Amino acid sequence: MQWIDFPDERFAVNGLPWWKETSPKLIRLPERYEERVRPPVWGLAQSPSGGRIRFATDSTELGIRAHFPRLSHMNNMPRTGQLGIDVWVDGGYWRPVIPAGDDPDMEVTVFAEKPAQRREICLYLGLYGPVEVQAIGLSDGASVEPPAAFAVEGPVAYYGSSITQGGCASRAGNSYQAIVSRALNLDFVNLGFSGNGRGEPELAEAMAEIDACCYVIDFCQNCPTLEELEERYAPFLAIIRESRPETPIICITAIFSTNEVLSADARQPGMREIIRAAVAERQGMGDANVYLVEGYDLLGPGDRDGLVDQSHPNDMGFTGMAGGLEPVLREVLGL
Repeated sequence: MQWIDFPDERFAVNGLPWWKETSPKLIRLPERYEERVRPPVWGLAQSPSGGRIRFATDSTELGIRAHFPRLSHMNNMPRTGQLGIDVWVDGGYWRPVIPAGDDPDMEVTVFAEKPAQRREICLYLGLYGPVEVQAIGLSDGASVEPPAAFAVEGPVAYYGSSITQGGCASRAGNSYQAIVSRALNLDFVNLGFSGNGRGEPELAEAMAEIDACCYVIDFCQNCPTLEELEERYAPFLAIIRESRPETPIICITAIFSTNEVLSADARQPGMREIIRAAVAERQGMGDANVYLVEGYDLLGPGDRDGLVDQSHPNDMGFTGMAGGLEPVLREVLGL
């Protein structure tokens, strides 16, 4: 096996829109934002959720060397989703690779002794933990070619909460963005920040920097009050619109949470009304490229088996969310 140091221009990096600025760091915001966003947001940006390494090769074997700076443990999400690098070949799932025990350094042979034929490799990076990919191993003399093109130029850029970031998929390739993007052959960017998707203007400005084919706004649950959500939601849309006057924007209301059953004063119904009103306001201003998607149409009260706790989807829930969003994206993007 030959080990090719990463990064290497032969390996495409998708889902990290500031990659040319941040390389070799696989992070979700450029360093010039460190002083502009709250410390929790910057810390979460070190996890490369949505990041993918893609290439085509006729290699008979594949290896990965990586270092994991932080081996934390989550109560509601397995390490395969939190940290694991999810390996997909020719659009099909093969396996995750994860650090063993408390060893932060990993060298894994993903596969070996396969026929020498062209394969599309996609490595989904972990959803909730930083990683340093050091090298990719291929058989001696193997070719490395660009991966296949996406259906449209520009990624779908998502902003939101822990649900958006990928909590609590069992593997990185099972976030709802990854599922729907495979179905429609789309690139995507994940700017979900666990517990911290509060609609700050700095994040709207970051979103607007991304030359996206569509923006999906999926935040509300992290706002501690209805007043904060109302103060921030419409201005968040306006900031994106100022820089991207024609790009479609899809706004998603809150998906179902069992908190709505358990709590007499659940905030979700009020949050949905605020989002509906903000979308209606923009549409009333003549903005024909703002769309509303009801969270209940993605994961509703009848889908509670799709939750791993009170509010975060499991793989079943994310599959349902992707299925509900797919026809909307297909129509909005003219696919």
